[in-house]
Amino acid sequence: MKKKNTGKHEDLEFFKASGDEKDDFTHSDPWRVLKIQSEFVDGFDALAGVGPCIAIFGSARIKPDNKYYKAAEKTASLLVEKGLGIITGGGPGIMEAANKGAFESGGLSIGCKIDLPFEQATNIYQNISLEFHYFFVRKTVFIKYSVGYIIFPGGFGTLDEFFEALTLSQTGKIQHFPIALYGREYWQGLYEWIHECLEERHCTINPEDTSLYRIVDTPQEAVDFVTKVIQAV
Repeated sequence: MKKKNTGKHEDLEFFKASGDEKDDFTHSDPWRVLKIQSEFVDGFDALAGVGPCIAIFGSARIKPDNKYYKAAEKTASLLVEKGLGIITGGGPGIMEAANKGAFESGGLSIGCKIDLPFEQATNIYQNISLEFHYFFVRKTVFIKYSVGYIIFPGGFGTLDEFFEALTLSQTGKIQHFPIALYGREYWQGLYEWIHECLEERHCTINPEDTSLYRIVDTPQEAVDFVTKVIQAV
């Protein structure tokens, strides 16, 4: 699964409107479909048979002396004690913290790194390390091999994972899937905006939709929440 970016503009070409393809078949959409298929096959093959895992997301920019790094490391360790594996994006920051907590506790630690023009170093705390070129393939793997998400402070990518899981839960594509947002001081503004703007002011979501996730403030609270939902199935 260690595949390097074969061209800086490959994704730009992929998302172009049809009709502007080069004559070379390796630059055509059918060829890209085969590449996408191969990433799915490789990912499914590598993770076939793994036990239940929790995916932990968060910023790659958070340093080891940050309180959220330490909390992610502790959370992963507690989850391993419950017999759960950990899946992250495989990079630094919160991802490294979670992989480290699982790895050093003797648990299953999986990293699913994304191939980007600006390389992020793969952290060393992984039993299984995969690398993906396509974001949507990697997101499918996260959902398929996780039974819940714990989401620490992060940027656009972290929010993307949160709303992806939230949409799948809201529409019934996944069920009994706990989503924990770690750190009230970070997530409270978003929580209030969803409640006040989407639910109350514009009625674009149902009141029960806000029960699909929960804010937690300690590693133990995060673990208790996700395991309670999982065990209720």
